[in-house]
Amino acid sequence: MIHLNNVTFGYTKRTPIFKNMNLELTNGHIYGLLGKNGAGKTTLMKMMCGLRFAQEGTVEMFGEPAQWRHPQMLQDLYYLGEEMAAPDLSIRDFVSAYAPFYPNFSQEQMNAYLEQFEMEGLTQHISKMSHGQKKKVFISFALATNVKILLMDEPTNGLDIPSKSMFRKVMAMAADEERLFIISTHQVRDLHSLIDAIIILDGGEIVVAEPVDAITDKLLFKVVNDLAEVPDAIYSEDTLRGIYTVSENHTHEDSKLDIELFFNAVLCNKGKIKEIFNNL
Repeated sequence: MIHLNNVTFGYTKRTPIFKNMNLELTNGHIYGLLGKNGAGKTTLMKMMCGLRFAQEGTVEMFGEPAQWRHPQMLQDLYYLGEEMAAPDLSIRDFVSAYAPFYPNFSQEQMNAYLEQFEMEGLTQHISKMSHGQKKKVFISFALATNVKILLMDEPTNGLDIPSKSMFRKVMAMAADEERLFIISTHQVRDLHSLIDAIIILDGGEIVVAEPVDAITDKLLFKVVNDLAEVPDAIYSEDTLRGIYTVSENHTHEDSKLDIELFFNAVLCNKGKIKEIFNNL
């Protein structure tokens, strides 16, 4: 559904953000897009929407160049930015104004998502809401469009702890085999049980783009008391609970992915990670 072929992009020619980037994403997944500040996560999603143009290479959505922004593509694509302008409209009027652009929009689903977020009534004016309440409205609308590709930039920013739990619930309600979600976030612990594939950007390239099960098949995540227990550790962190380690999973032992630990391992030992996942 999304295909990047040898994409190079930069706001100036001397300092490209991406260089010869390749990526292919398919439906039926919730991708977590990770990277340091300035790595280009938001830029990448805007390129997918046709709001930024590659200097070299191609970005294709549904088999067509994203920059064409054909109505057929835009009807099946929604980008929820980290900051969105709050119109001086009630929720009902907001839906009336914007839902017609999305043929598969469901008011019933919108109501269900708002109910999960404990947002009562459709007469509240969005501009008068708190930041967290606005986020709930925009998330609910984005999911109710039923587009095939949904891009979300830091959607849990501004949500309190119970609302983050509800976010995971409504995302699970909305996901199916026909849809593709990309969630750019720094708050990986909020999405640990939701993401089923991970994309990591660093240094102008995609270091990893793998399903979770492929990561745990090749890497072992383990807590030990002594680092000597894992002499071939790729990465380790000392904590009050012990030493958290990442190592090659030579014996195909089962372990649970720690996304934050994996992200730190990628940044600290990128060469080894690329070697393991055959990205050299």
